[in-house]
Amino acid sequence: MQRHEILNKFNLLGAAASIALLTGCASLDGRETPAELVETTAETAPVILPYMDASLSPEARARDLVSRMTLEEKAAQMYDKAAGIPRLGLHEYNWWNEALHGVARAGHATVFPQAIGLASTWDEDLMLEIATTISDEGRAKHHYYASEDVYAMYGGLTFWSPNINIFRDPRWGRGQETYGEDPFLTGRMAVNFVNGIQGDDDKYLKAIATVKHYAVHSGPEPSRHRDDYHASDADLWETYLPAFKMAFDETDVGSVMCAYNAVWGAPACGSERLMVDLLRDELKFDGYVVSDCGAIGDFYYDEAKHEAGEAPYAAHDYVDTRAEAAALSVKMGTDLNCGDGEGNKMDALPDAVAQGLIDEATIDQSVERLYTALFRLGMYDDPALVPWADTPLDIVASDEHIALSEQAARQSLVLLKNDGILPLAPETKVAVIGPNADNWWTLVANYYGRPTQPVTALEGVKEKIGAENVTYAVGSTIAGDNYSNYKPVPASALFHEDADGNLVPGVKAAYYPNKTLEGEPTLEQVEEKIDFYWDRTPSTGGLNDEFSATWDGVIVPEADGVYRFQPSRWSEVEINGEAVGEMDGVEMQAGEAYSVRMVLKFDSGWPRDQLDKYAYLNWTDVSRDLKAEAMAAAEDADVILFFGGIDANLEGEEMGVELDGFLGGDRTHIKLPESQETLLKALQATGKPVVMVNFSGSAMGLNWENENLPAIVQAFYPGEQAGKAIADLLWGEFSPSGRLPVTFYKSVDDLPDFGDYSMANRTYKYYEGEPLYPFGHGLSYTSFDYSGLSVPETHDASEPLPVSATVTNTGDMPGREVVQAYIQHQDRAHAAIPQVELVAFEVVELAPGESQTVSLTLSAERIGYYAIDGKFVTPQGTEAILSLGSGQPGFVKDSAIETSSVRFERNE
Repeated sequence: MQRHEILNKFNLLGAAASIALLTGCASLDGRETPAELVETTAETAPVILPYMDASLSPEARARDLVSRMTLEEKAAQMYDKAAGIPRLGLHEYNWWNEALHGVARAGHATVFPQAIGLASTWDEDLMLEIATTISDEGRAKHHYYASEDVYAMYGGLTFWSPNINIFRDPRWGRGQETYGEDPFLTGRMAVNFVNGIQGDDDKYLKAIATVKHYAVHSGPEPSRHRDDYHASDADLWETYLPAFKMAFDETDVGSVMCAYNAVWGAPACGSERLMVDLLRDELKFDGYVVSDCGAIGDFYYDEAKHEAGEAPYAAHDYVDTRAEAAALSVKMGTDLNCGDGEGNKMDALPDAVAQGLIDEATIDQSVERLYTALFRLGMYDDPALVPWADTPLDIVASDEHIALSEQAARQSLVLLKNDGILPLAPETKVAVIGPNADNWWTLVANYYGRPTQPVTALEGVKEKIGAENVTYAVGSTIAGDNYSNYKPVPASALFHEDADGNLVPGVKAAYYPNKTLEGEPTLEQVEEKIDFYWDRTPSTGGLNDEFSATWDGVIVPEADGVYRFQPSRWSEVEINGEAVGEMDGVEMQAGEAYSVRMVLKFDSGWPRDQLDKYAYLNWTDVSRDLKAEAMAAAEDADVILFFGGIDANLEGEEMGVELDGFLGGDRTHIKLPESQETLLKALQATGKPVVMVNFSGSAMGLNWENENLPAIVQAFYPGEQAGKAIADLLWGEFSPSGRLPVTFYKSVDDLPDFGDYSMANRTYKYYEGEPLYPFGHGLSYTSFDYSGLSVPETHDASEPLPVSATVTNTGDMPGREVVQAYIQHQDRAHAAIPQVELVAFEVVELAPGESQTVSLTLSAERIGYYAIDGKFVTPQGTEAILSLGSGQPGFVKDSAIETSSVRFERNE
C-alpha cells in the first residue's frame, strides 16, 4: 500500500476557488495549506479526490462530490442561499443574480436598454455583443466579491435572465422584460443573449443564463401565485414554447426557471407534463431548474398563516405540507428552490424521505445537476485554467461599455409618426416639457444596475443644443397624484447642529452591524446628503448583511411649498419627529429649519444582501402649478418636445400600485394617463408643433396623439445613455431604425380578457382588428425600396426555402434597414395557424443610393405550423404568400415590400 495525502478542502484563490495539488503542503497559489485541511492515510503519494480533479468531466466530479454529502447537506444545497460544507471544501454560494439588461442590483454597472428596447433593435449581433459585455462585468464583479469572501445575493455567476415569455397582452407589467410578442424574434434574441452570457469556451461557462418563466406565463401579476392557465396544444407549440425550444436547440443554456402559476391544473414547478414530458423528455433540456421565488411555497395553502397575515397569497392548495411540496417539486425536476427561511421548502426534504414521499437518489440527481453547473463555471478550479478568472473590475461601466449602451439606445428608438417636422433644424429653440423629461426611472426600467453616466432626455437636449436654447417644465403628474419629478434633497438644504448649537452643513450618519440599530454604531460620520450606496462605502469595519443606518439633521428649504418625501426602499422618514409617508405633504417655509431623521432597516421580510444596499431621500414640491409652468415654458419655443408615457414605478412585477389605468404592476387600460393628455391638448392648442417622445415598456393607445401631433417617437426604456440617443435622433444625427416588437393596439377593449391564454385575437399573428401601429413598424429619415424578389414557384416544404430581394437606399441619409420576411398560409385549416407570421429578418446598413441583395433561408420549421393536437405539419398541396420588406404586408408602401406566392409540393 502507498501512503496518500488527500486534500479534502479546496483552496479558495481570490475570486475563484482553486484545486490544490499538494507537493508537501504547498497549494497552487504558493501559499501554505493549513495542516487541518490535509488528511493522511497509510502511504505518501499525493492524490486528488475525484471531485477535485479538473481533468474529469463536471458530471463525474459532481457525482463523486454528492456521494460524500449527508442527506441534510444535500438539502441545504437546494435553495438559492446554498450552505457551505467546510469539511468538503465548499464555500457558501448564492445562486440568485440578475442580468436582464445589465448586471443588476450589485452596485454600478452599464445599464443597457430594457429588454423590450433591445428587441426593438432586431439586431442579433448587437444582442450578442451586449450580452458578452454583461457577462464581462458579471465576471469582474464576481471575482472581486469572491476575493473579499463575499458570496452574497447578486454576486454569483448564475444569472436569472433572460425573460423569454411572450408579451401576449399589453396590460402585463412585466412585458417590458421580454423580447416582445413574436416567438421567433424572441427566440433569436434569446439565443444571442444566452450565447453572450455563457461564452464560447470548449470547457468552461463564462456564466450561466436562465431562460424564464417556463412556460405558459404572462400575467396578470396580482394573481400569478394562484392562477391556473389552460393553453391549447396548438397555442403551446405555436406561441409559448418556440423560444424555449430555440434556446435548447441552439445554445447550451444552463438553467430554466419555472413559473408561479399552475398550468392545466398543476403548479408549473410541479407539473409532470411541463417539467418531465415536455422539458426533459421532448425538449431534451439537461441543465438545472430553479423555481421562481416562493413558487414551491405556492403549492400549498397554509390557512392559519394566511389568517394571521403571514401568507398573503391564496395559492394553489395542491398539496398539504411543506414536505409534500418539496418532494413533488424535486420529483418533477425542480432542482433549486428560490426562497430562504420560511420560503425554503427544501429543508423539508429529509422529512420527505423519512415519510417515503421521495427517495434520496432523486435528490442526488438534483444536487448533481447543481454542482455540474458550478464545476462548469470553474468555481472550484485553479484560476489559471478558467479563461475569465482575471477579468479586472475596472471594465465595469468602462467608456467602451457606455458607448455600446448609447449605440443600443440609438438603435432601439422607434419613429412611429413623422409628418416632416423631424429632424429638427440646428437653430431650433425648444420647450422640454413632460413628467418623463427628467425622470431617472425611464432610463433604468426594472432589474437594473446603478448607472454611472445617466443622461435624461432633458440633459441630452441641453447638451445637444445648449441650455440657453431650452426651457423646461415637468408640466403634470405622471399619473393621478403620482409625481415623477422627485429629486435628491440637495446638500445646500441639509445641516446638523455642532457642539455649540450652530447649523453646519451635512447630516450625521450612523451605521450599525445589525438590522435593528442595536448597540453602538460601527461607523459615525457627517455626510453632505442622504445618498448611500454600498459600493461607495468600505465593506470593512463590521458592516455586513445585518446592516442598518440612521441619518439625522435639519432641512432648510429654499422655497415655500408643500413637500412630499420619497425615501428609498426599507427606509422611514420623520420630519420634526413625525413619521411621513410617501403621499403625505409637509408644509414648509423658506429659511425655516425642520428636523429630519431617516432610518434604514433591512427587516422587510425579504431583505437584500449587502451588494444591493442603498439609501436616498428625494423630495418634490407638490404645491406648484405644473400646468402653468409648462405653458410659460412653451411661450418662447419654436417647438415643444413632450416627454411623456409611464415608467417602471407604474408597471412592473407584482407592485402595490392601484390607480386609474394601473393595478398591481399591470395596466387596466393603455391610454396615456389623463393628467398628461390634458396637458398635451393645452400645448397643442398653442399652435406650436408638439413632438412627443413616449416612454413605456408596453404598447400605448396613443390615438389622440396620433391624430393631432406631427411626430411621435417610442423610446421604451432606453438605458443610461437615453438622453444622448434621443437628442441625436431629434436633430438628425442618425436615421432611426428601431422596429416595434409588439403591436400597438388602439384599446384593450379590442382584446380578449387578460387572463384568457388562448391566442385568438392576440398579437399580430391572430389579431383581427386594425392596430394603431403594427408589429414591425418603424419609420426612417431615409427610404428603402425593394425589388427582384426571388421565390421558387413550387417547393418541398420539408427542405429549406431560399428567398432573396434587392434593397436600395433611395433617400439622402445613410440608414439601417430591418428586412422582414413574412409567410401567409392561404389554407388556414384551423384558427391556431397564424394569419401572418415572421419567418426571417436581417439588418442591413446602406449608404444613400446603395443597393444590396439580401438572401434568407427559411428552415422547414419556419415554413410549417402546428395542428390542433400540437403535432408539427409540413405543408403539402397548399399555397402561401411570402413577402420581404420594411414591415408586414398591408402596412408599408408598395415600393417597400415585395411579395410572391409559392406552392408546397413534396418532391418524389
